[in-house]
Amino acid sequence: MATTKTYTVAGTSTNNGVTKVRFAQDYVGRFKILNKNGHSDIELLELDNAMSKSDICKMLLGHEKFQSEAQQSAITQFVVRNVIADSTPAPTAPAVEPVVEVELETETA
Repeated sequence: MATTKTYTVAGTSTNNGVTKVRFAQDYVGRFKILNKNGHSDIELLELDNAMSKSDICKMLLGHEKFQSEAQQSAITQFVVRNVIADSTPAPTAPAVEPVVEVELETETA
């Protein structure tokens, strides 16, 4: 999720007993594809405005239609595997101090 792609449709569906978070641009098209592929418990929302996957997951976790144990687990797993991993800053190399050479003048009498 390092991209800034946004979606206008989001929700969850279950296929072969596994519930997952779904993202799309077209409600009807996504619903038809999920239904055609044998998904059940399809719950999709059309969003008021385009949102990132991270923002969608935050919204879905608190939304009344996504409070079942399977849905909450799927959303949480998606966040842990994708959102948190992508938002963790990459380790940086330790800063290297510049070397400054100093010459001391000695007095000779």
